[in-house]
Amino acid sequence: MGYVSEAKVRKAFFEDPRIEGIMKDDDHDRKKKGDLTFTYRGREIRVEVKSLQTSSVKPSEEGYKGTFQCDASDCRDVILPTRKTVKTTCLLIGEFDIVAVNLFAFEGKWRFAFAKNSDLPRVTSNRGRNNALTEEDKKYLLSTSMKITWPLQAPFVEDPFILLDQLIEEQETSLQKEPLVEKPVVLEDMNVF
Repeated sequence: MGYVSEAKVRKAFFEDPRIEGIMKDDDHDRKKKGDLTFTYRGREIRVEVKSLQTSSVKPSEEGYKGTFQCDASDCRDVILPTRKTVKTTCLLIGEFDIVAVNLFAFEGKWRFAFAKNSDLPRVTSNRGRNNALTEEDKKYLLSTSMKITWPLQAPFVEDPFILLDQLIEEQETSLQKEPLVEKPVVLEDMNVF
């Protein structure tokens, strides 16, 4: 369903005159996380597209609830701002800008939910590969399984342009007020291997 979701979200939302230079990155390039990359108001944006796990979809009093996997397909070494190197499938805070979640499994309709990377839940457990993570380390790693509902609840929205404008405003504000914050790095980005 992944490639279909990418095509559907691209056509429905990102083939828009406000979007420039849209492209699909190589899925096997572990240095660039994001299924779609484009320029919006002069800033490069990366969108990671995910789909609901069909088996997780359940009716709720308000509508539906389910989960989606939000992780890298392969385990990789990353360097956290704590200077610790960890082997993980977790995606990193700041590794992409927006997640687009395909909600087709809720009602058989092509709908998407969008959230900023910075608003997504972090790793909380120390199970499996995460058994050596400190509380500080967990701040930089996204949870691999995330809950979502229909109707949507924060941090998810139906219109990605709300989030795109927020990202631009946040970038402009941070450049004016704050020093740069160090982000986690995928080791392949540093040409270590």
